Amino acid sequence: MKRAVLLLAVALAILVANLAAWSSRGEDEGSPNPSATGQAAVTPADLEQAVTTEALLGHLREFEAIADRNGGSRETGGPGYDASVDYVVRTLRDAGYEPELHRFRLPVSREREPSTLERLAPSPVSFVAGSDFLTLEYSGSGDVTAPLEPVNADDPTSGCQTSDFDGFTDGAVALLRRGGCFFFQKVGNAELAGAAAVLVFNEGGPGREAPITATLVEPGVRVPVLGLSNTLGEELAGMSGVTVHVAADVDNSERETANVIADLPGRTSDGVVLLGAHLDSVGAGPGINDNGSGSAAILEAAVQLKRHRVQPERGMRFAWWAGEELGLHGSTEYTEELGSEIADEVALVLNFDMIGSPNFGRLVYDADPEITDAFGEWFESHDLETVDVVLDGRSDHAPFAEQGIPVGGLFTGADEPKTPEEAELFGGRAGEPHDACYHQACDTLANVDRTTLGQMADAAAAVALQLAGP
Repeated sequence: MKRAVLLLAVALAILVANLAAWSSRGEDEGSPNPSATGQAAVTPADLEQAVTTEALLGHLREFEAIADRNGGSRETGGPGYDASVDYVVRTLRDAGYEPELHRFRLPVSREREPSTLERLAPSPVSFVAGSDFLTLEYSGSGDVTAPLEPVNADDPTSGCQTSDFDGFTDGAVALLRRGGCFFFQKVGNAELAGAAAVLVFNEGGPGREAPITATLVEPGVRVPVLGLSNTLGEELAGMSGVTVHVAADVDNSERETANVIADLPGRTSDGVVLLGAHLDSVGAGPGINDNGSGSAAILEAAVQLKRHRVQPERGMRFAWWAGEELGLHGSTEYTEELGSEIADEVALVLNFDMIGSPNFGRLVYDADPEITDAFGEWFESHDLETVDVVLDGRSDHAPFAEQGIPVGGLFTGADEPKTPEEAELFGGRAGEPHDACYHQACDTLANVDRTTLGQMADAAAAVALQLAGP
């Protein structure tokens, strides 16, 4: 009898121990936040250590390989963009996310036939697509032979005012200089004045000599619009009695595309901290700095947050936008779909567009003070100089700012020249573009400053988690 009681007691003790062990394991495995198991919570400093430059470069190598397999581009509407979406989705799923595709339709501009630009008088010459001119996205179609009329072509705001076209000859081809306002504004004014075609030439500063690749934002332009090199534009502007032949055959048709959205749940129902980056490139190149760099940064931050089982106070949302290079289409569609609920859904937005420029500046959006200060404090704590910049509507934060959502972000510069003050702070070459390969075929992995990419990605991850509340 005593032996039976003893055996029963031992069995019960073993059962209790096993249940306790099982319960402990269950809590540990099921908890998304290490602090729930007595472990130290993951801090912003821990996260920046987890986001490594080598991991970022791994993502960029994938984006470059995708472009190489798809005609050198990852532009929205093309197979390179679709393959980029597949890579991001696959990486997120492997990390444990359940990403969603936010699908929508947008107009995509494609040349049915290569455009033509010829000078017929005073002496005939045919110009070369790619090296002399490019067709602007959403150009209209047409075949025009007409006199060329420069419109204040020596003025940096050429064509920005309707008064610039006073006395313009109906049916002529307008020659404009880049600068001062958006391309669609210049072209719209030219159309109102009766221009049969529009040529816009690059302004000629550092990084702005090549033919222009740009968007008119949306279809609706009825006439051919070409972007010229500075050399060709200046040559034509300096001649008199010029007659040109301009022809373009452009298909502006709607196609389905998608943003990629992934959520990391928070501990409260407050609006999320949204980290965004556009995933598409221009048609002329692979877009590894613009914007594989920002896409890689938020992708690796998402992977490491999941790997470390972080559950911040606020939820974090990661968004890879489509159609930025065509006119902020993806982020605009997303904000319009959220509508009046956006303020409840999104607490703040952090945008990362071009964060590895070779002649870089460490540029912080001068936008919401709380976000700007958080980035400033992070860089100061790492003994890194920064400059605050106003970017207005140049990237995907703009649709959110228009809805009153606090925005901020990081940038290392595009084709604008580096200032002497920036060169003194950051090194590099004053007077030359931050990224001389902006919107060109040379925007490859070799175009990315790896040290700067690592610093900016670390700041992006750490500040995002700080603002979300670790």
